[in-house]
Amino acid sequence: MPDLSPPPLPELPAVLAALRERHPGDDLAPVEKAHAVLERRAAAGQSMLGLRAGLAAAASLAAMRLDPPAVAAILLAAAGLAPLSRGGGRDSSPAAATATSPKSELELEFGSEIARLVDGVGRLQSIRWDRIEEEAAETLRKMFLAMAADIRVVVVVLGLRVELMRALRASAGDGKPGSRAAAIPTPDERQRLARETLEVFAPLANRLGIWQLKWELEDAALAELEPQTYDELTRLLAEHQEERAAFIREVMALLRQKLAEAGIDAVVSGRPKHVYSIYKKMQRKEVSFDQIYDMSAVRIITSKVSDCYAALGMVHALWLPLPGEFDDYIARPKDNLYQSLHTAVVGPGGKPLEVQIRTHEMHQYAEFGVAAHWAYKERKGTRDMDKRFMLLRQLMDWEREATSPHQFVESLKTDIFRDQVYVFTPAGDVVDLPQGATPLDFAYRIHTMVGHRCRGARVRDQIVPLDYQLKTGDRVEILTQKKAQPSRDWMNPSFGYLRTASARTKVRAWFREQERDVSVAQGRELVERELKRLGLEHALAERVATRLGFPSVEDLYAAVGYGDRSHHGVGAAALELERHDAAEREPEVSLPPPTPTPSKVARASTSGVSFGGVGDILGNRARCCNPMPGDAVVGYISRGRGITIHRRDCPHVVDHSEPERLVDIDWGPGRGERYPVEVEIHAQSRKGLLRDLSDLVVQSGVSMIKARAEAHEKDGTAWLRLSLEFQDADQLSRLLQRFDQHRDVLEVRRLGR
Repeated sequence: MPDLSPPPLPELPAVLAALRERHPGDDLAPVEKAHAVLERRAAAGQSMLGLRAGLAAAASLAAMRLDPPAVAAILLAAAGLAPLSRGGGRDSSPAAATATSPKSELELEFGSEIARLVDGVGRLQSIRWDRIEEEAAETLRKMFLAMAADIRVVVVVLGLRVELMRALRASAGDGKPGSRAAAIPTPDERQRLARETLEVFAPLANRLGIWQLKWELEDAALAELEPQTYDELTRLLAEHQEERAAFIREVMALLRQKLAEAGIDAVVSGRPKHVYSIYKKMQRKEVSFDQIYDMSAVRIITSKVSDCYAALGMVHALWLPLPGEFDDYIARPKDNLYQSLHTAVVGPGGKPLEVQIRTHEMHQYAEFGVAAHWAYKERKGTRDMDKRFMLLRQLMDWEREATSPHQFVESLKTDIFRDQVYVFTPAGDVVDLPQGATPLDFAYRIHTMVGHRCRGARVRDQIVPLDYQLKTGDRVEILTQKKAQPSRDWMNPSFGYLRTASARTKVRAWFREQERDVSVAQGRELVERELKRLGLEHALAERVATRLGFPSVEDLYAAVGYGDRSHHGVGAAALELERHDAAEREPEVSLPPPTPTPSKVARASTSGVSFGGVGDILGNRARCCNPMPGDAVVGYISRGRGITIHRRDCPHVVDHSEPERLVDIDWGPGRGERYPVEVEIHAQSRKGLLRDLSDLVVQSGVSMIKARAEAHEKDGTAWLRLSLEFQDADQLSRLLQRFDQHRDVLEVRRLGR
């Protein structure tokens, strides 16, 4: 069972001894001086984490084989000397960072390398990841430049975050921070730090392959975010701990005996199951703790790769392998270069057993990631290390490609800090993508031009649509055409063609390279089609452009053509514009409120209708145009039936012969009310069409009252009329967009004009 309690207090001599063993001949004086600074500031209550946490973080980095400058940097950061942009630390603004000023005291005392590390750590720590959109673009750029330039910055920050989470756990246990933390964070701050750990720092450790830090960050975050769940799982693990331990001892003894008989030099050990991994598996499979059967796991570590496969054959000869549970990450490493053989078997007594097999070098990388293969001295610049830093190189590439800081932040959130799927190229290379990625995302990850020229895809030798969601283990082949011809629909997140923001950025860049006249024409076509589909052909595009902040309607069309603004968003703005038109006008005719009995108003009136400041006016929806909340409406004073509500563009009220009977009204949506709308669809006729369209209706949360279909055998098309009930115009717009996206639909429009 994982233990989140703090480790024994390390001593400085032990840290120095570990550094001498792994870095003989290196100067350790900066580490000793940094420790003295931490000790002095901790005694004065000025440190960030305290003496114990700083020493523990330094010992952790030394165990991961980081060099003395990195260990000195983590001690200085723990002492509170990293420049923080918030909270009274040194100035870390871009201006301060780029100004040509004399050397800082830190640089004079510890040298430029350590000072640069501490500065990078401060930049990374100062970011408020829950409000990253508010960060200045230059601040983000400099932070990621520091990360890409020196990977040690990231590892130091991860080490500090582990100690911070240990401090939170310790203060939760006894209600006081002890020697680990300088202050107890507020409950809201604790939740923010835990969410930030789970959503940012644990995935970052995972992408860098530092599993030792990843699992502790995940478990500590779960303990803070869901303490009852964490405590319950640890209790359940403890209840069966002795039984599992006896089972693992039996398995390890048998494996050691068989390996020795086969002449395979190997180390066999048990592998702990971490609380967060069990929690995620219970969520993913929607099962209880008692239904998780693979709690037991062992690891075999050999001296050479050939022995890994020999050991695998021996394991499969001993116990029956479970189907579909074997993965060869040695032949096909993960994108972060993790290598191991994974298998699951039916072990002694019929109990499931997981087995991992790897070499000593693979094990070091599995535990410590990039830190296990340090390359800052004699190994610096090797091709192997360049692969290990690919993640940070991608960050800088995306930052250069993004046309705005918001696009870069979107790339960061969708492409880095999201669960990954691992798929194969036709050549067998592994490509990692965010969960939910499509073949089109895969094409753009391979090469920009492969994406631009993509016309289809095969997954596992089967043709799939471009919005197909890839799964781990899929073999993906991209079908291309000679000419680059991206579609603007690819940039619309609602269509689901591209899930990664970096791929959408590449598509936008392609359209920006095209002539403006072409983009304006295509943008105009998209906007006019959207307005027609919403029944808003009369809407003035000039007013919509002004509302959205464009100097002219041509600039609006160009933005849509470039992909910077979606045509769906323009349609939503047009609906919003109509919604406010009636409210901005003063009524021209006063009408005393009717006095029907409450029961009659409840039955006959339309909720939310107000006139002249008086609410709950008796009103009826006109059947000729079927208005609904969100439309621009006008009231018609009828004889004996109160006010009839029409859309402003309804033919029955435009140029009416008695304009004095038309009044401006305000119609707000009633709570929980739904409004009927007729929708007409022209589509290719086929079996199952109505069922597919009905599924879209249900998925959108819309109610279908009636459906009528008529097939035309001559041209192979069908006309469908659906009677639907919506909550508001936005819900209508979203469903019309989904209809229009369907491969068989030729045209869709709202009726009641």
